[in-house]
Amino acid sequence: MLHDTICLLKECNSGCKSATNSMEQVLPYVKDEKLSDLIHKYNAKHVDLGDSCHTMLNELGKDEEDPKPVSRAMAWLGTEMKLTMNDDTKTIVGMMMDGCNMGIKSLSGYMNEYSEASAESRALTKRLVKLEEDFHEELRAFI
Repeated sequence: MLHDTICLLKECNSGCKSATNSMEQVLPYVKDEKLSDLIHKYNAKHVDLGDSCHTMLNELGKDEEDPKPVSRAMAWLGTEMKLTMNDDTKTIVGMMMDGCNMGIKSLSGYMNEYSEASAESRALTKRLVKLEEDFHEELRAFI
């Protein structure tokens, strides 16, 4: 149970960091004020959930994990290339929606993989999935 809890929390924490890194990377390209406000709102929510993950990991005597450097670099480079070629609102929204879908898919998989995780860590993961679903839904207004 403890192993699954730690693994699930680390994945949630890593997902929150990946999401905030992506949102902070695209913000300088956002021209639509309402979209910028929306991204800021969800960035703050991801930071809060990431802090909760970090706290829970610390209570278990474990450190948080950053996204793997190679994955982070590849994601950053891919985003920069896409935005350099086309930085319009629809491109940014599409990238954010793709990120939400990826988060929902991976977190759902981790919930299944770490099925013995504590109820508290599973509840936090479900909150993160719901956050991704809500962000995705609100982004649809900008397509």
